[in-house]
Amino acid sequence: MRILVTGGAGFIGSHFVRTTCEARVTVLDRLTYAADPANLDGAPHDFVQGDICDAALLADVVPGHDLVVNFAAESHVDRSIEGAAEFVRTNVLGTETLMRACLDAGVPRIVHVSTDEVYGTIDTGSWTEDAPLAPRSPYAAAKAGGDVIARAYAITHGLPVLITRCGNNYGSRQHPEKVIPLFVTNLLEGRKIPLYGDGGNIRDWIHVDDHCRAIRLVAERGEPGEVYHVAGTAELTNLELARHLLEAVGADWSMVEGVPDRKGHDRRYSLDDTKLRALGYRPLTGLDEGLAATVRWYEDNPSWWKPKRATR
Repeated sequence: MRILVTGGAGFIGSHFVRTTCEARVTVLDRLTYAADPANLDGAPHDFVQGDICDAALLADVVPGHDLVVNFAAESHVDRSIEGAAEFVRTNVLGTETLMRACLDAGVPRIVHVSTDEVYGTIDTGSWTEDAPLAPRSPYAAAKAGGDVIARAYAITHGLPVLITRCGNNYGSRQHPEKVIPLFVTNLLEGRKIPLYGDGGNIRDWIHVDDHCRAIRLVAERGEPGEVYHVAGTAELTNLELARHLLEAVGADWSMVEGVPDRKGHDRRYSLDDTKLRALGYRPLTGLDEGLAATVRWYEDNPSWWKPKRATR
């Protein structure tokens, strides 16, 4: 089996590649600031540096693959607020270019990886896969645009694409602009951690290994044209998350610094993953175990994250 993984040098994509051993894997990655070829060390793969917006390149790379998994995306909300154009380019135009290339090449299976943020915010309960899309940040809007493009190719052309939407991921090799590695690396360097607003925003956390197992399951057993939610194992306010991480590194609340809230900050995300669980999925990594392992990894690998802090 031949698998093409776009965005495969990034955080989630590289975890997917490193834990996919039974296939021949091609990684296509533009190598922006959030990607690192070192993330793929030890994982057998063929590497192509390139952009999913490059139709000529995709026409050369895509044919011959049995599965395409699309992780390629601009993904940081704060950066999207500062400037949305690159997010629209990669997440919308890039998705369309990739879907067209898969259609032209007759790829038999495509998984498009998305986010719970396309739904906006929810006060109570959890979203099911038929909930309306109501994104509230430029990042989420760009991801929603890519999702509807992928779905349009499934409906119009019969392209065998499946969409996954997941909550907040954490684990090793996540860029230190993201909240958990940002908090951990700040604390490891004796810096205070910035807490948005009142700290009451709620996110659903999942270890990246569980997310990747879910994607593989959807690729194997999912129904083309369908959307599958990948829920986390713990819903935490940012206050609760900060307390977990302070305890993990042996720091106290004096290391927390309140900062003005993010513009348009979504209050809560929550996914219903009943549909995925019907395929046989269960998460394996509990929050305490996963956070402890993540903190240890950043403690043990300062040479990986220290050079990246300047880019956040």
